[in-house]
Amino acid sequence: MRLRGTDDADVIVVGAGPAGSAAAHYAAAAGLDVLLLEKSSFPRDKICGDGLTPRAVAELVRMGVPVREEDGWIRNIGLRAVAGGRSYEFPWPELRSYPSYGLARSRMNLDQTLAEHARSTGAKLLERTSVTGAVVDERTGRVAGVTARPVDDRGRRAGDEVTYRAPVVIAADGVSARIATSLGLEKDHRRPMGVAVRTYFRSPRHDDPWMESQLELWDGAPGKSALLPGYGWIFALGDGTVNVGLGSVSSTAAATKIDYKALFARWMENVPEEWGFTPENQVGPVRGAALPMAFNRKPLYRSGLMLVGDAGGMVSPFNGEGIAYAMQAGRTAADAVAQARARTTDHARERALATYPEIMRRDLGGYYTLGRYFVRLIEHPQVMRICTTYGLPRPLVMKFVVKLLSDCYEPHGGDVVDRVIAGLSRMVPSA
Repeated sequence: MRLRGTDDADVIVVGAGPAGSAAAHYAAAAGLDVLLLEKSSFPRDKICGDGLTPRAVAELVRMGVPVREEDGWIRNIGLRAVAGGRSYEFPWPELRSYPSYGLARSRMNLDQTLAEHARSTGAKLLERTSVTGAVVDERTGRVAGVTARPVDDRGRRAGDEVTYRAPVVIAADGVSARIATSLGLEKDHRRPMGVAVRTYFRSPRHDDPWMESQLELWDGAPGKSALLPGYGWIFALGDGTVNVGLGSVSSTAAATKIDYKALFARWMENVPEEWGFTPENQVGPVRGAALPMAFNRKPLYRSGLMLVGDAGGMVSPFNGEGIAYAMQAGRTAADAVAQARARTTDHARERALATYPEIMRRDLGGYYTLGRYFVRLIEHPQVMRICTTYGLPRPLVMKFVVKLLSDCYEPHGGDVVDRVIAGLSRMVPSA
């Protein structure tokens, strides 16, 4: 689809996280010349829970990424929810669309695995390449490439700025969304925003087959302890360590006054001693990150620029999960670019590229809207307390909640719970 002989690629992908690597893989598999730019060098860390739902596993399988245990993955069989002093275990549902197991793997290893997979498919990966801005065609106003410069391991300039050109740029540059922001695509402050902090511990729980969610988080303030909208997690990684973290969510992007690291420290002071969550067993610092949710930055496509993953606010308001949707977005964006390449006129190419936001809105818009309603509810402590006290013991209610929170339901057909969720997702306005 190169429109000029000076183009360096058919598509430039900025950022080699799950969204960018998925986009690069699918675009290369479709025969496009792909340039994948990553500001760090692998292996590199990212702040995440490291747990993958069955929906994310299905995306890995579509990419052809090996997911065997001998390839470094640990499987989990479902969700353990802890609230009100009781524990409830809910196996992942048996569905046609997704496998009945999840996976866990540190982002240090996951992102490198996906980037190398994209490279093996044919994408050209440039590490330590920091994108500094978009190149805009003065005549058409379209994004026609990016400027970038080489950097060292600390992110410092290590060479002269370079211009890379392509008719389409896929921005997978994370929550900062620097390319989109530089072009005036600001986040919608009315959409939910989450915050998460996490660290790692050496622990005897490292081979736990369940993903555990602590559904009650208390602020711990003396004399006025309050229930917060959010949850804690413990995800086993099978390598002697566990990922332990907590997240909270707000129905808007307004900054909260919660000291998350202090809250995490208070939580750790009260966990059972046998878990081993002690300073001596801690591996690395407690680090935090924002979680942009529910398509909080739009449009997802405009004038040669596509937003995928966190850059487009694709984290679920229900559970803080973003990897599955990032990979889905990368796949969908790459297909739109490949389809555009087959068109013979500028107008037809633009129509093909514009299918990307339409498909994402169709597939996830209603689900994200339900998630926005959900966040508004759990912002009220009394509602959260009622849900955990009276909802968890009821199998049918929890079957509904687990499917809704994990987005693991049959969109067409399935049992009565699947049909209810699918129906609600179609009835509400798309996000």
